[in-house]
Amino acid sequence: MSQGEGTGIEEPVDTVQHDFDYEPGEHNIAWLGFDVHHPVFGTSAFVALVSAAFVLSFPDLASGLLLDMRNSLMAGFDWFFSASAAVIIVFVLGVAVSPYGRIRLGGSEARPDFGFLSWISMLFSAGVGIGMTFYGAAEPLAYYTGWYGTPFNVAANSPAAENLALGATLFNWGLVPWSIYALVGLGIAFFTYNSGLPVTPRVLLFPLFGDRIWRWPGHVVDMLAILATILGLATSLGLGARQAAGGMNFLFDFDGGLQTQIIFIIIIALVTILSVVRGLDRGIRVLSNVTMLLALVLLAYILVFGPTGLILASYGDALVQYGENILPLMNWIGRDDTTYFHGWTIFYWAWWISWSPFVGLFLARISRGRTVREFITVTLAAPLLIALVWFSSFGTSAIYQAKNNIGSLADGIGDVSLVLFQLFENLPYGQIASVLALLLLVVFFVTSSDSGALVVDSVAAGGKIDAPLQQRVFWAVIISLFAVVLLVGGGAKALDSLQAWTLMAALPFTIILLLTCFSLYLGLRTEYSEIHKTTNNGIEAHGSENK
Repeated sequence: MSQGEGTGIEEPVDTVQHDFDYEPGEHNIAWLGFDVHHPVFGTSAFVALVSAAFVLSFPDLASGLLLDMRNSLMAGFDWFFSASAAVIIVFVLGVAVSPYGRIRLGGSEARPDFGFLSWISMLFSAGVGIGMTFYGAAEPLAYYTGWYGTPFNVAANSPAAENLALGATLFNWGLVPWSIYALVGLGIAFFTYNSGLPVTPRVLLFPLFGDRIWRWPGHVVDMLAILATILGLATSLGLGARQAAGGMNFLFDFDGGLQTQIIFIIIIALVTILSVVRGLDRGIRVLSNVTMLLALVLLAYILVFGPTGLILASYGDALVQYGENILPLMNWIGRDDTTYFHGWTIFYWAWWISWSPFVGLFLARISRGRTVREFITVTLAAPLLIALVWFSSFGTSAIYQAKNNIGSLADGIGDVSLVLFQLFENLPYGQIASVLALLLLVVFFVTSSDSGALVVDSVAAGGKIDAPLQQRVFWAVIISLFAVVLLVGGGAKALDSLQAWTLMAALPFTIILLLTCFSLYLGLRTEYSEIHKTTNNGIEAHGSENK
């Protein structure tokens, strides 16, 4: 019996291909060895340059204006972000348990391009690796000490704050962000591998808008994706350079000034270019495996030299707190803890949404051959499990030091970027652990920059995945150059301004995500119907031949 014969769609027949009056890159222009989509590339580049020029020329004005707009956005639309997050979680989980979960991305004959562990390493490295390294100890400690508000306004440094610290952290890093990433990644992967559409965010809306996605409605979606990715990565790289330089100053009394920050970015850029040249399989995949290995070493270190018993007990406690508080924390009605709710949760929601085209498209690129159910299950469960172990291990250790008046953390959080290093300084071989943490950050930055260049290159090339190599190198350099220019010309204010600009992209993208839910449902329903019809026809024909 062949695959799919007489078995419904447990092993589906080949993917249902559709005829579209569009070829990836058909609107591209050849220019200096590049192959780019004219409206998307040109307009995106213009807006990015104007944005950077504005924040550099008028840093105070830009900072005040954009930060005020960001704060107003998060305060005025907190209900919209929260309600949308709830809808997306329910939709993604619903798809996973539905019969549509059996559909394979790429058809029944498709097989994964990457091994299971490498796949998990890559999705984790591109998604949240940098943030989890920086905030692994700091965020639970912040909720315990009330550094910037506490969940539900519980008293800082109290048993209630300690109980909520890990659960609230998992809430911000668990199912919500990865449901958002899974929705975008699944949508792009499905419409690309199962319907033959180009690898760009605009295809998410094809069932709703049809051929209009090849015109300006689709151009706007792709341009927003490029701008959010470039400016978001440049901002993160600039902030990361300042934090890494601060860590070197803390550890070795090394000058953490502008020159050190620029050198850090140059090193990141050079390693990123090397990774780009080596390609997806020998570049990002290898580096992602290295990051997971380094992360495991740091995790083993904190388990051995930290409060081991408390850490092991915290895993179950954190999961219970997460389960008990996920609905109250999701609720936006009658919230009095606006400092925490807006400053942490809604900020995170906006950040995850604005980055969803970047992470989602990268997930699509590495997930061909997975079933829909496998894609959703792993994309949600693996990061949640990693976050549970990581935040519980480092957060419990930081809170333990704060409660017992050990070292600098006894005074609470001063500089949030130094919390991890301050935690290590009170443990055996702490300096070695801090160096490993810095190395982990470097590699995470490289994988993020490389995957970001991969995504921007694909979108700017009209969905082509075989654009010239120098084009991807160009994007990797541009992202790093943006970060350097911002640091030199505007410093912290310029970086904060562009971060605010990136966050504001979350509002239109939230609307796109909600439309994607309906659009993807239509696409999956059509695919399931066609597969089921083809399978039944095959059974009937086979039965007729045997009569």
